[in-house]
Amino acid sequence: MFNGILIEKDEQGYRARLASLAKTQLPAGDVLVSVSYSTLNYKDALAITGKGPVVRSFPMVPGVDLAGRVEESSHPAFKVGDEVLLNGWGVGEKQWGGLAQKARLNGDWLIPLPAGLTPWQTMAVGTAGYTAMLAIMALEKNGVTPDSGKVLVTGANGGVGHFAIAFLSRLGYRVVASTGRPEETAHLQQLGAAEVINRTVLSAPGRPLGKEQWAAAIDSVGSHTLANVCAGLQYQGTVAACGLAQGMDLPASVAPFILRGVTLAGVDSVMRPRADRVAAWQRLASLADEALLQSISREIPLGQVIETANDLMAGKVRGRVVVDVNR
Repeated sequence: MFNGILIEKDEQGYRARLASLAKTQLPAGDVLVSVSYSTLNYKDALAITGKGPVVRSFPMVPGVDLAGRVEESSHPAFKVGDEVLLNGWGVGEKQWGGLAQKARLNGDWLIPLPAGLTPWQTMAVGTAGYTAMLAIMALEKNGVTPDSGKVLVTGANGGVGHFAIAFLSRLGYRVVASTGRPEETAHLQQLGAAEVINRTVLSAPGRPLGKEQWAAAIDSVGSHTLANVCAGLQYQGTVAACGLAQGMDLPASVAPFILRGVTLAGVDSVMRPRADRVAAWQRLASLADEALLQSISREIPLGQVIETANDLMAGKVRGRVVVDVNR
C-alpha cells in the first residue's frame, strides 16, 4: 500500500482526499516509478478543488509533474534504479499522476533526470519552469535577442512568470513584469525584472494597435491581455502564448500581424516531443541554480496538498510548491 491524493466523483459529489492505495489500482504502463517529489500547479489545484474541468476520468490521482526512481520496467530505455522525470502527457488528467508515492506510466513519457539537477530541483522547476524555457526557446527561434529590446512577461507572480523573469534576466534581456500584485514589486525586481507594471494596463479592452513598447513577450494570461500585448509589440515582435489565466478568448484584430509582422507563437508543454523536452531541460540545468529555486519555492508534505490547493485558487500562494510525497 502507498499514499496518494485521490479525486472521486459519484452520487456523493466531487471530492479529493488523502487515500491509502494499492499497486493493483494503478493503471497500465511499462514503468513503475517510486516517486520522490511532485508539485502543485494551477492545473492540479483546479483538479483537486473541482473548479475546472481538468479531470477526464475517475477516480484520479492528480499531479502533472513527478521525479523519482524506476522500481520496475519493461521499457527498453529504462532499468530499475534509473532516476527519471515527467511533465505533462495528460498525467493527472487522463492517467494517474505524481501526487502519490508510486506511479505506473508509459515509459515513452519519461526522460532521464537532467545531469546537474536533483529530483527536488527538477520539481522546484516543474512544468512552470519547463514551460517558461519552451517559451524562451520560441522567442529565440524567431530571432529575439537581448539586443532586440524589452521583453514583457505577463502573469509575473505565477510560476511561469517567475521563471520567465529569472531566466530572461540571466540571459541578458531587459524584462518588464506585469502583475496584479503591486506589493510584490520588490520580489519581482529581485528575480530580475527591470520594470514592473500593473496588469490593469493590459487587462481591459484596448485598441487594435498601440504604442510599440516591447520586442517580445511571454504571456500566460490570454484574453484582453494577450490582445493588448500583440497590439504593443514592436515591428516583427514575437509573443509566446502559454496560458489562459484571464480567459481562453482572444478579442484581437489582425492589425498587429499584417501591419507590424507580429508573430503569435503557441507554446504547448503537455504533448511536446521528447527532443524538445530534453533540449529544454538541458538549458534549465544551466540556469536553475539552487539559490534561485530556494527563493521561489517552498516544500509541503502530501498531507497539506488539498489545503494548499484551495489557497492557490484563492490567490494566496506565491511561486512554486514542491510536494514531498513521502512525508
